[in-house]
Amino acid sequence: MSFTPNGKHLVAGEWLEGNGTFASTPAHGPSHDFAVGTVEIVNKAAEAAEEAFLSYGYSSRADRAAFIRAIADEIEARADTITEIGTQETGLPVARLQGERGRTTGQLRLFADHIEKGDYLDRRVDAALPDRQPLPRPEIRLIQRPIGPVAVFGASNFPLAFSTAGGDTAAALAAGCPVVVKGHSAHPGTGEIIADAILAAIKKTGVHPGVFSLIQGGNRQVGEAVVQHPLIKAVGFTGSLAGGRALFNLCAARPEPIPFFGELGSVNPMFLLPEAMKARAETLGQGWAGSLTMGAGQFCTNPGIAIVTDGPDADRFTKATVEALEKVQAQTMLTDGIAKAYRDGQERFQSRNSVKPLLTTDSAERQASPNLFEISGDQFMADHALSEEVFGPLGLVVRVGSTAEMEKLARNFEGQLTATIHMDEGDLDEAKRLRPILERKAGRVLVNGFPTGVEVVDSMVHGGPYPASTNFGATSVGTMSIRRFLRPVSYQNMPAGLLPEDFQ
Repeated sequence: MSFTPNGKHLVAGEWLEGNGTFASTPAHGPSHDFAVGTVEIVNKAAEAAEEAFLSYGYSSRADRAAFIRAIADEIEARADTITEIGTQETGLPVARLQGERGRTTGQLRLFADHIEKGDYLDRRVDAALPDRQPLPRPEIRLIQRPIGPVAVFGASNFPLAFSTAGGDTAAALAAGCPVVVKGHSAHPGTGEIIADAILAAIKKTGVHPGVFSLIQGGNRQVGEAVVQHPLIKAVGFTGSLAGGRALFNLCAARPEPIPFFGELGSVNPMFLLPEAMKARAETLGQGWAGSLTMGAGQFCTNPGIAIVTDGPDADRFTKATVEALEKVQAQTMLTDGIAKAYRDGQERFQSRNSVKPLLTTDSAERQASPNLFEISGDQFMADHALSEEVFGPLGLVVRVGSTAEMEKLARNFEGQLTATIHMDEGDLDEAKRLRPILERKAGRVLVNGFPTGVEVVDSMVHGGPYPASTNFGATSVGTMSIRRFLRPVSYQNMPAGLLPEDFQ
């Protein structure tokens, strides 16, 4: 039986209506009405989160792990319904939604395991030195503690893994921080059913219901109210550079500024070195085409720019890329707005006399077909707009005259989520010169791979210097992402019975 959303906000265990509604715009299937968020709803959610923090923030790691695992179980119990409405709202294929659901439950369970181990607490003890001269030293202990209620913004391109119960929510709940989610209006029904799963986990484990709230979208003022609420202590965001920067500025301008952990934009450049190109230019072109068009290019790690040394090998590479892209059918984009932004990006490239079209297609309504362009290194560096992200299956080949020019171009890039080196053994010396440049530009540096696909593991960094993200020292994927919602506290000369339980 098809799922019909109730269209309400979930605040502290209760489904609440708003003062108006907005209609969802699914790729296919029925549209539904959802309550528009209000400042009053934000206040209720934030106050409930603060009340919940008094118990949840000081609960045991075992209890929090049980709650997080219960969320994963409840999501899996709703698997078919999630897939049904998720595919309707986003246009993503069934296999993609199923895989993303597995990633979502997997990262929840990963965090449960992570906090049970306790290593993230970074416990440090300096014993007292009462006989030290000229002054004695007290005993000092350090441990990481949760910061308080956290706001999370759902992402348009990942309705599960980066949204209601996605990585930011999982990390915050693991840290001991209640979460207020501002749902994305592109998939409000998906958000509602995930919220229902979290509510079931709340009831099953007995945690305070204020530990989680979902406020549906439909109103830009709601997002502003969330980040400016004095009880919110940090924000997790995945979205556009313009929207993220506006929210970042609001966080910084608060009477009490708070950290804004935003993932904003990245073109994820690839540097294809000469020996690799000589050996496998066609294979590299085919691989790039596959990565570029995966999910209609709607991945934040989509490799939009390939830098190659001019010559016959570059010709082979571009020819193979074009031939592979020509076989890709039009794909449905996540929203009408994203589809329009993709067409605007294509028009930006086509309007430049410096840019040579290698493959141009017509994309209409919510459909997107791949496009490929080419430019020289000098002309690319002279036109900053061409280094800005186009969200979709659009690629740019940048031809340089030498590897020295390739290094110069690498230095010219802004911050990225990823940077890739394609190399063979004979390229090692050049790769050694390039790697230190790229590691200053990106959070993840790859060799002989494609960056689409972000492993949820301890060692992953999904972030980078601005504008890839607003905090170069943070990651939004992997267990290290829990650090965003913790702060170190030192305890001096504190009796054992007064110390936090995690010191026992």
